[in-house]
Amino acid sequence: KKRRIMKFITSMLVVASSIIVPSLGFSSITTELPSAAIIIDDSLFLNEKEALAKLDFPISEDDLIMKAKEYLSSGQGVDRPELLDSTFVFMGPVVGGSDGLKRDAYLEAVGGFKLTESFPDFNPRFHDFRSDKLDAGRIWFTTVATGTDNGIGFLGNKPTGKSFRTPPQACSLTFSKEGKVIKYTIGHVMERSMGNTGGLGGIFGPAYAIGKPLPFPEAQPYKPSKRYQLLQLVGRIMSKTKKKKNDDKEE
Repeated sequence: KKRRIMKFITSMLVVASSIIVPSLGFSSITTELPSAAIIIDDSLFLNEKEALAKLDFPISEDDLIMKAKEYLSSGQGVDRPELLDSTFVFMGPVVGGSDGLKRDAYLEAVGGFKLTESFPDFNPRFHDFRSDKLDAGRIWFTTVATGTDNGIGFLGNKPTGKSFRTPPQACSLTFSKEGKVIKYTIGHVMERSMGNTGGLGGIFGPAYAIGKPLPFPEAQPYKPSKRYQLLQLVGRIMSKTKKKKNDDKEE
């Protein structure tokens, strides 16, 4: 009982001091507790400044980022083909295959595909531009695209009025020493649980979000194979068996 009374009196004194001390023109007295030591293993992290300098690329990071934005602003190169090097290739997770889509094939494919006609309010929301510290001349950036299917209709379908938001996708533009684009990569989903496209990027995402998914497995949300599901089941059974054995030992 005495302990409770003392605790109550202490609490009242603290409250009173917070009211009285400032009113007398004094600043309140605080005691700083020592912060917990932060341990960082520098060997795990790349020295980005040093790594970028070692690449010794003739075009600065700022200039490369400006060139990347110029390319994206010109219809992703379609409106200004001179920005693309003769060796240019386009690569997505699926589109382009293992060797990528060559320059002329890319310009023809993208030039005949006007996304804004189907999604008038389409906004790729490109952001977070930065140099690759290990691959000379490459600029990485992120896109989280949005749009509403209220234009001419997507891929020949009637407009649905539905909107989409993709998950964040990693994209990159690689430049030659002369400042021409030699590679463009898009659609690599960074977090498939975000957005409403079933974790899909590229054009597959919007098609799925508006209820018009393309008719092949690569354009569908991820679904584990039967073999992988079986492997997961075996893993869970082994884990439960091991836990039961450990529990029996403890008893």
